[in-house]
Amino acid sequence: MKKLLRPKRNVGIVGYGAYVPMYRIKTQEIGRVWGISSFPIKEKSVPGLDEDTITIGIEAARNALRRAKIDPKLIRAIWLGTESKPYAVKPSGTVIAEAIGATPDLDAADFEFACKAGTEAIQAAIGFVGSEMADYAMAIGADTSQGRPGDHLEFTASAGGAAYIIGPKGPDTIAYFEGSYSYVTDTPDFWRRQHEHYPRHGNRFTGEPAYFHQIINAAKGLMEELDYTSNDFDYAVFHQPNVKFPLTVARILGIPKEKVLPGLLSGIIGNTYSGATLVGVSAVLDIAKPGDRILWVSFGSGAGSDAFSLVVQDAIEGKRDLAPKTMDYVNRKKYIDYALYAKSRRKYIV
Repeated sequence: MKKLLRPKRNVGIVGYGAYVPMYRIKTQEIGRVWGISSFPIKEKSVPGLDEDTITIGIEAARNALRRAKIDPKLIRAIWLGTESKPYAVKPSGTVIAEAIGATPDLDAADFEFACKAGTEAIQAAIGFVGSEMADYAMAIGADTSQGRPGDHLEFTASAGGAAYIIGPKGPDTIAYFEGSYSYVTDTPDFWRRQHEHYPRHGNRFTGEPAYFHQIINAAKGLMEELDYTSNDFDYAVFHQPNVKFPLTVARILGIPKEKVLPGLLSGIIGNTYSGATLVGVSAVLDIAKPGDRILWVSFGSGAGSDAFSLVVQDAIEGKRDLAPKTMDYVNRKKYIDYALYAKSRRKYIV
């Protein structure tokens, strides 16, 4: 049985853009408040009082448009993957579409699948464009993730996102998709019920049966279908709830950490959830050369992974400098203390 997902029309990325909020809090500062002295990452991004998933999505979408150099009216779908949308009932994608001038002739929706909602939107965009229903579709992964005060999620849950405009493969595509593969099981490692402010997690399910099982099987499934080995990839970007997990996956798959580090940002901006791999891939595209092949594997609790093989094209050279690079946002920072962080994230609401 054929497992590889591949559209009838070859498609690729015509524009991409990322956004990471300026504010940062050191995990040492969080640990000071809760009496904890060991930390999974160094620091993380924090959304400002006037920032949310929609504003992050808008900034990322505008950067993607700058690189795509197309009329926003040509975009026929905008799909936002997130688990922290501002409205329980009202789409966020419509606000982004209006802000970038893409309305009204398009489809818009919000996608959910924990941290892989962004790549779910990518999969849908590939199918939408690949079926020739449209020439351009935008997929966004963005979050302002939550962690209960004192919970270990509080040390990593951060904010950020990235947007990708998918179009037919051609001379203007920055990179094209060779194929994708999705792997899903019902594994209750992380969840949040209706009306709950903070998520819950089943510790014993988090690692081996959830994260590692899904990502490794998705990566192996993609490589087997494409008849590739880990040596065929120049870069690899895995979902990054911390620094340890993606490096462990790389070791298991036989991928040197040097191929992972360029897209591994969680140690300095935290886990941006639905934006995590999308932001990581954007950082790789900022430095990749034509011909480079990227292995891209997301993970979403509940649980599942999407794996992609992406090949960089010549157009990257003329487009990457048309918008701020991912590391420009990463390096633009202002540190805050726990009091301001608690105010910004409304930690007094439990």
